[in-house]
Amino acid sequence: MRAIDWQSRLQRQREEYRKVVFTRAELANLAGAQPESLSIALQRLVKKGVLIRYASARYGLPGAVAPEDLVPTLDSSAYLTGLFALYRHRMVTQMPTEIVCFSRRRHNRSRVRQTPLGRIVFICVESAVYAMPQEGALAAPEQALCDYVFLCRKRGVAAASLVTFRNLDRLDSSVLDATLPRYSATVRQEVARILGLKQAPKAEVSITKGSAPNLAKSLPKPCRK
Repeated sequence: MRAIDWQSRLQRQREEYRKVVFTRAELANLAGAQPESLSIALQRLVKKGVLIRYASARYGLPGAVAPEDLVPTLDSSAYLTGLFALYRHRMVTQMPTEIVCFSRRRHNRSRVRQTPLGRIVFICVESAVYAMPQEGALAAPEQALCDYVFLCRKRGVAAASLVTFRNLDRLDSSVLDATLPRYSATVRQEVARILGLKQAPKAEVSITKGSAPNLAKSLPKPCRK
């Protein structure tokens, strides 16, 4: 199949199905060929710049793949969080040097992946902290903030000493109320300091019965446009 035909078929997949990452088997299916016979063709397409090899056996059109697209194909239980998610949500000014993902799986040797999109790090966390976003693979800003503070505490550093936070008035207090009880008291206290609260919210045994700490009165009110 010619390079222009590859571009056309992959672009159609992107437009019609929003699919941008392809395995060798999927590319072979598009070409009507056996996966084993596709290796040389893929090498040529990558060399010509028609395709980008984003990870082991993961290909896509140049500029079409974001970390949010790639990570779920590497680990279906992983989501992007921490500093990367905060930067995506414009909650910090510093650009992250790595893409942190929380997962339920232990990746061992493949914990760190060097990709054209950046250095992706998979971290297996305890079930109390792990919470897959309801939509997509990117954590909401409230969850990303708590996860970032959680990571910094694990590394023995204060989150506020590493980055400059901004747009904190955009955080949803009700989401924070539901999120914070999953974390330790030290994490909750540091989140409270970052938000400028006088007292850290306390964890409750049950969130479903309305016992989550109420931050609505303490958080700065969102700016009205």
